[in-house]
Amino acid sequence: MTPIFAQSQNDSASQQSAFNWEILYTGDLVNNFDGGIKSGTMYLGLVNAKLGFDFEKADWWKGGELFLNIANTHGGKPSEQLVGDFQGVSNIEAGNLTFLYELWYKQRFGNIAFTIGLQDLNATFAASENGTVFNNSSFGIQSSISDNIPTPIFPLTALGIMFEWEINNTFSIHTALYDGTPDHYENNPFNVNWKLSNEDGYLSVGELRFKKSLIRNLDATYKFGAYFHEHNDNTPQEQENGGVYLIADQEIYSNEKTTLSLFSQIGFSPKSKNNHNHYYSLGINCRGIFGRSADMAGLAIAYAGIDKNIIDSETAMELTYQLQINKWIYLRPDIQYIIDPAGTDRKLENAVVAFLRLGIKI
Repeated sequence: MTPIFAQSQNDSASQQSAFNWEILYTGDLVNNFDGGIKSGTMYLGLVNAKLGFDFEKADWWKGGELFLNIANTHGGKPSEQLVGDFQGVSNIEAGNLTFLYELWYKQRFGNIAFTIGLQDLNATFAASENGTVFNNSSFGIQSSISDNIPTPIFPLTALGIMFEWEINNTFSIHTALYDGTPDHYENNPFNVNWKLSNEDGYLSVGELRFKKSLIRNLDATYKFGAYFHEHNDNTPQEQENGGVYLIADQEIYSNEKTTLSLFSQIGFSPKSKNNHNHYYSLGINCRGIFGRSADMAGLAIAYAGIDKNIIDSETAMELTYQLQINKWIYLRPDIQYIIDPAGTDRKLENAVVAFLRLGIKI
C-alpha cells in the first residue's frame, strides 16, 4: 500500500504512514471457443479501492487497524452466458454492481487478534496460497463450500467476528462467526443495509494451520477446517449443514531463481443434504520460469463431485502463465478445459475457454 499523504514539516513519520491506499483493476477478455452453452467472446472487470488506517502508526493505540474496500464489477458473465459451468471459470464474475465489499476493525494483543465487521470468509479461510494464480473460482474456495451454504465470499460478504491465535511459528488457530443469511443484492444492492435476526441463523468456521514442511529447508502450510451453518428462513438450503476441508501448499524445489510448488484442496459435506458433496483439486506452480523471477506458471485440475441423475460431475483443468510486466502491471494468458459443464439443468458439451487477464495496481 502507498501512503496517502506526502511528507510535511508538521507531521511525524508515523502519522504519515497511518493512512494507506491501493487501487486494483482486474480485467478478463474471455472467449469460449467450443462447447458449453454457446461460443462467443465477452469482457468483464473488477475495480477494488482499498483504504487502511493503522492506529498504532498514528500514535493512538497499539494493535488497531481499520480497513475499507469498495468494489465495482462490470461486463459479461461467461459462466452464465457462454460456458454453463458449475465452478465458475472467472473468479471476478458478478455482473454490473457497485458495493461495499469489506469494512472491518482488527485489534491485536500480542499473538492474538480479533476482527469485527463486514468480512470475506475466503480472505482468511479455505484459501490456498498457490491457488491464487488461477482464474477458476474453484481454486480460490472449493465449490463444495460455496455451493452448499450461503458463504460470505466475493461478491456477497457478511457481518462477522473472527478470532486468530498464533500459538507459535508452527501452529495457529482461526475461528469466525458470520451472519448465516447475508441479504441478496435485490434487497441490499450496495451491501450497506445490514440486519441480523434469529431467522438468519449463523455460519461458524474453524481452521487449524500447520506451517511445517515435509521436505527440509522448504516452505509449506497445511490447513484443516470445519464449518457449520444453521438458519430458520425460507432459503432453499438445508436448515442445518456443514462440512470439512483440507488444504496443502508444499514447496518441492527451490533455488535462487526458481521455486516449484504443489497444492491440493479436498472438501467433503454430508451426502444426505448436499448433491455436491465432495471436491478435489491438485495443482503445480513454478515461479521464476524462463529466468523471470516474478513470473508464475501453473497447471491445475479441480473435480466437483455431483450426485445427480441428470448432470454429471464437473472437472475443470486450467493452464496459466502470469507475465509480470513491472511492479504495477501483469498479463495472464490462460486456458481452461471444462469437462461436463454442470451449471445448467441440461447436458452440455465439453468447453474450451481462453482468457487474457490484465492486472493493474496503483
